[in-house]
Amino acid sequence: MAEGLARHYGMGRVEVLSAGVRPSPPVNPRAVQVMAEKNINIAYHVAKGVDEVEMDKMDLIVTLCDYAQAVCPTGPTDQHRLHWSIKDPTGMWGPQWFVLRAYRKVRDELEDRIRSLLLALKLE
Repeated sequence: MAEGLARHYGMGRVEVLSAGVRPSPPVNPRAVQVMAEKNINIAYHVAKGVDEVEMDKMDLIVTLCDYAQAVCPTGPTDQHRLHWSIKDPTGMWGPQWFVLRAYRKVRDELEDRIRSLLLALKLE
């Protein structure tokens, strides 16, 4: 969801790469559904691991959960990092409406943070 939002709001002014410390293809259908509610299609996204991207060439790395922050490989000393402790909704269970509400909450939190970050970078 973060990659889709950053691409959408970045409007081509930033290169966005997403990688997980434990990627699980395919993209979660609930994430696809709640992103489609914002007219953002992430159905074509492919889950990648951190070993599949060149972490040391990135200007900014944003980790989204505490586990990722702890195990994410380190890069050059001048590389900028942010950590957003966001609860992963994939572990939610219960009625569909309840689980989708958790996904929407994460989507909306990511949207707010990404838009704020792009504004701070003067990119939105």
